Amino acid sequence: MTDKPDRGRNTVSFPALREGRVGLVVATLIARVVSPGSPIPGWYSQEQAWAHTQGQLQWYRTMEQAGEMRQISGTDSLNESLALWENPGENTPVCYLLSLEGADSIITMKHLERSFQDGLRAIGPAHYGPGIYANGTDSSGTLNPRGVELLRNMDRLGMILDMTHLNDEAFWHALDIYKGSIWASHNNCRSFVNHNRQFSDEMITELIRRRAVIGIALDAWMMVPGWERGVSDPVKRNVTLDIVVRNIDHICQLAGNSLHAGIGSDLDGGYGTEQCPHDLDTIADLQKLTGLLNAKGYTRQDIENIMHLNFVRFLQDFFTGRAS
Repeated sequence: MTDKPDRGRNTVSFPALREGRVGLVVATLIARVVSPGSPIPGWYSQEQAWAHTQGQLQWYRTMEQAGEMRQISGTDSLNESLALWENPGENTPVCYLLSLEGADSIITMKHLERSFQDGLRAIGPAHYGPGIYANGTDSSGTLNPRGVELLRNMDRLGMILDMTHLNDEAFWHALDIYKGSIWASHNNCRSFVNHNRQFSDEMITELIRRRAVIGIALDAWMMVPGWERGVSDPVKRNVTLDIVVRNIDHICQLAGNSLHAGIGSDLDGGYGTEQCPHDLDTIADLQKLTGLLNAKGYTRQDIENIMHLNFVRFLQDFFTGRAS
């Protein structure tokens, strides 16, 4: 098939995840609601969006039944998953924490509670454009009353608020409201690409203060300024894993330590090798980051923090109720 630029260029598969020792992933549900005529694709009702995410959930369940995946929903399942990956084999299941990217599919708070029972543990209230609960990338405005209600119920249930994709006004509004655990699953630094999709230094500093972990993304348009989808070339634009390290280092310098940066990747985000670092063929090549971080002067402990321990500790604290 040749209808999309990423056909035949995918970087993520179960074998590649295992080869790269990517044993724990944030697995997304996503379905946007839009108005008819919107330039952004999506469904025209929350009911359609809900049904779509339920289909995605069943795919994860099917992969669990096939032995390919294993869900993490609490302390016990997290510890069991970590133990599995101490000595992984070629068929070790990829362990996943279920997340919702854009909350449009949550029809009511009863649907939120049902999703929590299904293992949903993290929600990013917005994606691109205007949303049911909050406005995201390339839009403006604080959370609406339904968004405030959503965050309060997430707080009550004990969920992770994903700050990724919130526009600036919604970002600060959400931080004022939310008292629970916060992370940014896939986000980069605005100091390198001046776009509202990225975090400003002020935002990063506040996330650090709130004990968040920020996972760096590998989408080329977030890595170099002026990227044109379907036009720009990773080789010609010199998009490499060094830019990932640059973003990681920027967060570490703002924090004064290596405790708040991680790998977000977003390599399943609707693009392939045509729009990611040209020195990465599959997600297994994330392991190249260890050598690049070492060459930049990061210690072994720093590298372990960035590659996995920061997110692992975050989840351990989250599930035991110690995260704030």
